[in-house]
Amino acid sequence: MKPVNDGLFFLCELAALVALGIWGWRVGSGWSSWLLVVAAPLAMAVAWGFLAAPTSTTRLADPALLIFQLVVLVGAAVAWWSVGGGWWASALGVVAAVVVVADRLLA
Repeated sequence: MKPVNDGLFFLCELAALVALGIWGWRVGSGWSSWLLVVAAPLAMAVAWGFLAAPTSTTRLADPALLIFQLVVLVGAAVAWWSVGGGWWASALGVVAAVVVVADRLLA
């Protein structure tokens, strides 16, 4: 069951990057759309790489890691929902929360 959850976790991370890109595109106008469509997912990727990546030397420990992962993944879903993501954004938020919690339970 752990490998399936790990795969879903990775898909949630990718979906969060896409969600932040969509948010950036719809929030900005003109050149700021282009800036935000790159900067928002990039900021998430850098923060995730430093604080949540399994091989990071600066990885947070639980419970801080759990909180960080929930805030980032569910926050990306909320950002997407705020610009019209509808049920797709809602599904991402719910699935991400379940996957993050299941990751702890399956460890």
